[in-house]
Amino acid sequence: MKKTNFWLLIIIVTFLLAACGNTSALQSTSSEAQNDEDETTLTYGSGDYTRINPAMDEHGEINILIFNGLTAHNGDNEVIPSLARSWEFDEASCTYTFHLEEDVKWHDGEPFTADDVKFTIEAIMNPENGSENSPNYEDVEEITVLDDYTISFKLTAPNVAFLDYMTMAVLPEHLLSGEDMQESAFFRNPVGTGPYKLESWDVGQAITLVKNEDYFKGVPNIDRIIFKIVPDDHAKAVQMESGELDLALLTPRDAKSFADKAGYTCYTMKTSDYRGILFNFWNEYWTENRDIIPAICYAIDREAIVEAVLLGQGIPAYGPLQRNIYNNEEMEHYDYAPEKAKAILEAAGCKMNADGFYERNGETIGFVISVGAGDQVRIDIAQAAAQQLREVGIDCSVEIPAQVDWGGQMAYLIGWGSPFDADDHTYKVFGTDKGANYSGYSNAKVDQYLIKARQSDDPAVRRDAYNKFQTELAADPAFAFICYVDADYVADSSIVGITEDTVMGHHGVGIFWNVAQWTISEPDAPQ
Repeated sequence: MKKTNFWLLIIIVTFLLAACGNTSALQSTSSEAQNDEDETTLTYGSGDYTRINPAMDEHGEINILIFNGLTAHNGDNEVIPSLARSWEFDEASCTYTFHLEEDVKWHDGEPFTADDVKFTIEAIMNPENGSENSPNYEDVEEITVLDDYTISFKLTAPNVAFLDYMTMAVLPEHLLSGEDMQESAFFRNPVGTGPYKLESWDVGQAITLVKNEDYFKGVPNIDRIIFKIVPDDHAKAVQMESGELDLALLTPRDAKSFADKAGYTCYTMKTSDYRGILFNFWNEYWTENRDIIPAICYAIDREAIVEAVLLGQGIPAYGPLQRNIYNNEEMEHYDYAPEKAKAILEAAGCKMNADGFYERNGETIGFVISVGAGDQVRIDIAQAAAQQLREVGIDCSVEIPAQVDWGGQMAYLIGWGSPFDADDHTYKVFGTDKGANYSGYSNAKVDQYLIKARQSDDPAVRRDAYNKFQTELAADPAFAFICYVDADYVADSSIVGITEDTVMGHHGVGIFWNVAQWTISEPDAPQ
C-alpha cells in the first residue's frame, strides 16, 4: 500500500506541525498508528465534507462505513438484512414489521434499539428538518415500537421501494434527541453502528476512521481508512501516482494513464449516474421560454460528448431509467438534430440576429449553465454542450459559482441516478415540491404516473406507469439529458475485495458496500 511513502510524509508533516505548536488529533493518531508495523491503512481520495449527516443529505461515500440501515444492498444491488435480521409485510394493514439484531452497540458502547429507528425516520419525515430524503417516507402513517428489537411501519398506501429506503442510516437517539438535525455538532463527530468509527477529523485535510472491534457482522480486516480530502480531480491522479492515495475515483482521462502501470488496478464500473442540464423553473426566463427546451435537447451531440469528454466511458442519455428494468426504449431520445432544433426555434417566432444568435421579442435566446467547482468532467460536459448550443444559435455560456443558487440560477449541470428501485431518484426528483426537486419542475401527469408506479408491486402495472412517466417527461423535459458516466476507480493492486461488476450509484457511490471484507495483500517478494 505504499506505506513507506505515506508514513514518511506523515512523519515530516508531524515534525513540522509540532515545531509550530500544532497538536491536532490526526497528528497524534498518525504517530500512534506508525508504531504498529502490522497495521494496515487505506487512503482514499475524497471530496470535502462539511458534515456527515445521512438523514438530511443523501450522498456521501463515507456514510456506509460509519452507519447501518435496517436493510442493505449486496453486490447485485438487491435488498438484504442489516440491522434488521428479518421482516414481514401484512398486505391487509399495509404494515412492515422488522425484527432487529440484538446486542448491537453504538460506537460509544450504548445499545442500539428500535427507539433509534423510530427517532431517525421521524426526524427525516419532520418537514421542519428539511431532509431531501423525506419523500421516501411520506407514506408512513404510524411507527410503533413493539419492544426493544421489534418495530412496525404502517403505510397509508403501498410503497414497493420501502425496503430499499430502509437502507437509510439509523442515528442514535441518545446523542441527537433535542438537537438541531441540520446544525448539530454530532454531524462533525458522528457515532454509528457501522464497521468503522471516527477517530479524528482534520477539517479540510482528512477524516480518519478506525475499525470497529465490536462490529456485529464481524471485525473488518483493514485497520484504518483515511478519507484524504482532495477536491481537485487532477490532484487525485497526481497523488495516486506519488503513493499518497491508495484508491480514488478519477476522470476517464486521468484513469487511462494508470492502465499499464505496475502496482495499480483500474476498475471501469457501470453506473446509473447520469448528467444533464437542469432548467430552473423558478427563474422567470423559463416561464417565457419553456417552449424552446426541446430545441435545446435536439442541439446536443451526446455521442460526441461521450467520446471527447468521457473517452467512451459512458453512454448517451435520454432519460432517468436507462440502467433500470423499467427503461422505456421507445421514448423520445432527442438524438442530435441541429436542423430540427432550429426549426423549433423558428416555429416559436425566433429570428437569427446579426451576431448569429436567435432572438425573440427583442431578447437574445440564451442562458448560463452553472457547474460546481472541482468536478472537471462536469465542467467539460457543460462547456461542450454550451459550444454545441451556440452552433445552432443559442447563446449559452458556463459559470462556476462559489456557491450554488438553486432558486436564482438559470440552469445547472445536474447529476442523479440510482441503481436500486425505479422509484428512487424519480419520485423525489421530478415529483412536484418533493425534497430533491431542485428545478421547481411540476407536471400533474408525471406526478400521477410516479404515484401509480410506487403503489403497485405488479411488474406489468409498474412498467405501464413508468413508460407513461418517461414519455411525458420527454414531452415536457425537466432536464436535457446528456450522458451516463462510468466510474473509473484506480486502486493500489494490493487491495483485494473490490467487486467490479457492481453497478455504482450517483457520484460513483457504492464501491465500499463490502469494505469490511476487503484485505490488503502482502507485496510479492523480489525475485
